[in-house]
Amino acid sequence: MGVPLKPVQALDLWRGAIVESVRRDAPDLSARQMALLLTVYLIPPPHTVRGLAETLNISKPAITRALDRLTEFGLVKRKVDDQDRRSVLIQRTVKGSVFLREFGDIIVTAGAGAAEAG
Repeated sequence: MGVPLKPVQALDLWRGAIVESVRRDAPDLSARQMALLLTVYLIPPPHTVRGLAETLNISKPAITRALDRLTEFGLVKRKVDDQDRRSVLIQRTVKGSVFLREFGDIIVTAGAGAAEAG
């Protein structure tokens, strides 16, 4: 595992990553939207509104609003479940994969900079 971080170091790492991400021409996501996006990409599918609401412990309407925004950005897509036409699956997109890989790179770079400074 890595070197343990003190809370202020962790916050500065997060600050560095966030600052770099807002400098780029990428969607500016809320914390809720980012948590939802990371959940869809890092936890194996299938994902539904109900399941995401349970996983994140937030209301289904809040999930729907966040998904609306993520869909507008092209970071996720909705698809009717072929097995249960009443259910809608939340799926990953290439654009969302690229966005998160680049965000991961930003965090790695911020972490390397913090390690050099520390």
